[in-house]
Order: sequence, then C-alpha cells, then structure tokens
Amino acid sequence: MKQNRSTYWTLFCSTFQLSAFTFGGGFVIVPLMRKKFVHKLQWIDEEEMLDLTAIAQSCPGPIAVNASILVGYRVAGVPGALVTMLGTVLPPLIIISIISLFYIAFRDNLVVSLVMRGMLAGVAAVICDVVLSMAGNILRLRDLISIVVLVGAFCAVRFWGVNIILIILICGVLGALRQTLYPPKSREKGELEP
Repeated sequence: MKQNRSTYWTLFCSTFQLSAFTFGGGFVIVPLMRKKFVHKLQWIDEEEMLDLTAIAQSCPGPIAVNASILVGYRVAGVPGALVTMLGTVLPPLIIISIISLFYIAFRDNLVVSLVMRGMLAGVAAVICDVVLSMAGNILRLRDLISIVVLVGAFCAVRFWGVNIILIILICGVLGALRQTLYPPKSREKGELEP
C-alpha cells in the first residue's frame, strides 16, 4: 500500500478516536480496531488481526498501545507505528491531565461513581464479545491444533490455576514449532497437515 499523508492521517484519527471513546482497556479496543481496520478500511485481514492481537497481548505493556503499534507498523511501517502510538496514547494523557485538575471533585461525586459502576458492566459485556468472536474465528477455521490449544489454555487457567505467563510461554513455543514444522504455505495447500 502506498503511504501518503491521508494514510497517516487516517491511522492517527482512527486510533485517536478509538482510544478517546473506549473505556475498559485493551480487550475493549481490540474488537473496535478489528471493525475499523479489517472490515471498514480493509487494510488487514481477519486472521492477521488475530495474530497481531495475540502478539500484542503477549508483549509487555498495555494491549491497546501494543495492538496499535503493530497495526500501524503493518499498514505503514515504522512511521505508521509511531503515528498510531501517538494516536492511542494522547487521549488518555489528555483526559487524565484534565481529571487530575479536578480530582477531589471527581473522587467525591456520587454521579461519577455511579457512571463508573455502569461502565464496568459495559466493559464486561464487550470483553465477553471479544472472547466469543475470537473463539468463534478459531472454531470456524476447524484447525484441530488451534482448538486444542484454546481449550487447553482455558482449562489450565480456569480449573487448574496455571500461571498465565507459563501458558503464554508454552503457547509461544507451540506456535513456533508449528510454524517451523508446518509453514503457512504448506497449510494453505493442504500439505503436511497434522
């Protein structure tokens, strides 16, 4: 894709808008990024967005910033990554700076407390939507290895209390092994399927 000013402007405005009007962290912004960059702008395909989300989640730092950097890099290289990072970081910085000026009034305000509680319910619903849509995408691929890893990771965390860092490391090793043993080209042709 040829990068011009409109590409960078679209990247900045998209990430700025998503970051400014999204409450609840990275798991809330990821489906909105998917709608914007996969469905509306069609700059990234669905499977690549899933891969970028997985990488963003496993990297240190906020998932929203990580995902934005990866999307920006994928679309427009290093300048795109810098533009999307700036677009994602500026809104919370501005909002927190304003709130800090009126911290006492916000802290003791009953209306603000009630609004924040209401937002918690909305955030929980959006996170459930993310989990269901990402799991649905994996199930639609009918890839046995991915389904087994998905179910195994869920059971390990939910029922056996395995540390999430250990699960991320194991999944990373499994992904690297799979990529080495069964490259994407051979999977697309149906060769070397496990």
